[in-house]
Amino acid sequence: MKLKKCLFNLTVAATVGLASMASYAEDSIKIGEINHYKRMAAFANPYKNGIELALEQINEAGGVLGKPLEFIYRDDQGKPGEAIKIAEELMTRDGAVMLTGTILSHVGLAISSFAAEKKYLYLASEPLADALVWSKGNEYTFRLRASTYMQAAMLAEEAAKTDATKYATIAPNYAYGKDAVAAFKKALLALKPDVEFVTEQWPALFKIDAGAEVQAIERAKPDAIYNVTFGGDLAKFVREGTTRGLFDGRNVYGLLTGEPEYLDPLKDEAPEGWTVTGYPWYDLTEGANKTFVDDYMAKFEEGPKIGSLVGYMTAQSIAAGISRAGSTETDALVAAFKGLEVDTPVGSILFREQDHQSTMGAFVGTTTLKDGAGVMVDWTYKNGADYLPSDEEVAKLRP
Repeated sequence: MKLKKCLFNLTVAATVGLASMASYAEDSIKIGEINHYKRMAAFANPYKNGIELALEQINEAGGVLGKPLEFIYRDDQGKPGEAIKIAEELMTRDGAVMLTGTILSHVGLAISSFAAEKKYLYLASEPLADALVWSKGNEYTFRLRASTYMQAAMLAEEAAKTDATKYATIAPNYAYGKDAVAAFKKALLALKPDVEFVTEQWPALFKIDAGAEVQAIERAKPDAIYNVTFGGDLAKFVREGTTRGLFDGRNVYGLLTGEPEYLDPLKDEAPEGWTVTGYPWYDLTEGANKTFVDDYMAKFEEGPKIGSLVGYMTAQSIAAGISRAGSTETDALVAAFKGLEVDTPVGSILFREQDHQSTMGAFVGTTTLKDGAGVMVDWTYKNGADYLPSDEEVAKLRP
């Protein structure tokens, strides 16, 4: 009898516990997070870690609107069709109140179009293509990260300070790469009209023939090179270019090259003297930046990546937007994100009403080797608000 009573009590306790967990899940505010967790693990996993750190802090402080904030993570395999299918499931089956995520721009553009059609709010955390907020912008899409246009303009500003007049470009042949080259050319020509672009190389994404690309650039005899390759393509380009002396005596500008996700794997093969955008977390010594780095290292026992920062700021932005809306209804959330100000590790950012682009900036510096690894030195943080087009220009860019 005692054994039966004990088993009965355990069963009741388990049932109550499961009921409590179910109640917790029902009461949480769910966010649908779609990303390329397997295909681009080097970026997506630190990004997820950043979200988890922010969620821990947000929920320990009482959550949002008195409820825990919860992210539902789904892997789209880097395929636009799969991402759209998942987005629909998250909103209609899983109870998500909005969508966020994606790294690759063509996937982000697909979700953005779908969000506009279905009237779902989408915070594009990482995809950088300018079309997301301009030519293909819509009422339901906002973007957190400094765009291609913004970061390219920062590098063009540095390039304009040199005597170089003949430029070569190399970029992956898809939306992000096309936008990155167009933005750099526009910004640099505005600052230095005598500049000439002597060759443009367009390798297929993650299928670069680095030897052929290096030879083509060398034949054009540029004074400077603008590089947009990343990941494995970047590693191959750097290795071939270094071996063949392509970078000797030339200024090189690397979009994203200084990000730990892409610089760290190069180890002692990292290029020296390139002007890049990136994330020198190891050099951040004060304020909210330092607090974030310390908190991240304490939780994960490793240094953060740029993805970690973006993930953290994604959760911060969503929490701030929902709090401002006072609701999880889409119309209220859209209205709340317009003009939303968020305190972040890099300072206060604003989601602009005119194009839904945030004013998050970027770190710009020079690459060098230190203890057998690539790092950024002589860096500055550039405020994104200083590198965005005027209201008049935006009105012409958006549909």
